[in-house]
Amino acid sequence: MRKPVAEFIGALFLVFTVTATVLANAALAPLAIGAALMVMVYAGGHVSGAHFNPAVTLSVLVRGRIKAGEATAYAAAQLAGGLVGGLVGRWVVDPNEATPVSLSGRQLGAALVAEVLVTFMLAYVVLNVATSSDHPQNSFYGLAIGFTVLVGAVAVGGVSGAAFNPAVAVGGSVAGLFSWSSLWVYLIAQGVGGALAGFAFLALNPHERETVRKEPDTAEPDVEATGTKASAQT
Repeated sequence: MRKPVAEFIGALFLVFTVTATVLANAALAPLAIGAALMVMVYAGGHVSGAHFNPAVTLSVLVRGRIKAGEATAYAAAQLAGGLVGGLVGRWVVDPNEATPVSLSGRQLGAALVAEVLVTFMLAYVVLNVATSSDHPQNSFYGLAIGFTVLVGAVAVGGVSGAAFNPAVAVGGSVAGLFSWSSLWVYLIAQGVGGALAGFAFLALNPHERETVRKEPDTAEPDVEATGTKASAQT
């Protein structure tokens, strides 16, 4: 149970930070969100791999470092953490008005593309810095993952709302950041982005196919091979 619990905690604080900073109109919201992901990745990486994102878990599943049953438990914990984080963040900030992101027309297509691309980038970075056997004993994974979310938030925050994570999309919808009618766009785009990242990683690193672990404990890395593993969010 400790791995899903770690995933729940990480997703909760990530979505809480997203909700609180966005509802409060914090000028440094993208930086705070990226930093929150970074510190939670460092905190939970040695326990669960610190995915905190069902799209990242999907990419790790495609890559072959986690089994389907455990991936399902991860995703459930992440979505639950996102729901709690969104509810608590909304209650703490309690804004007078919150205008949810509602997608239609050209914006819908633009948001779909933006979410696919940045979710792909996030999952691709996670796979390369946190699961690759070419980076033994690395300690930069948390910075790389957190800064990826920062880059994405600044680049396309005004286009899609910068979710890049089904847990953020669901938790944000509960908090009033995203329209429920647009949720399907985020879930489809993020799922596609995560899956494509897993396939791209294997295509570019064919030798990693031989390092797939067969035992049930596939979510955590071999410290000797990869250092400390982390797989993050948005």
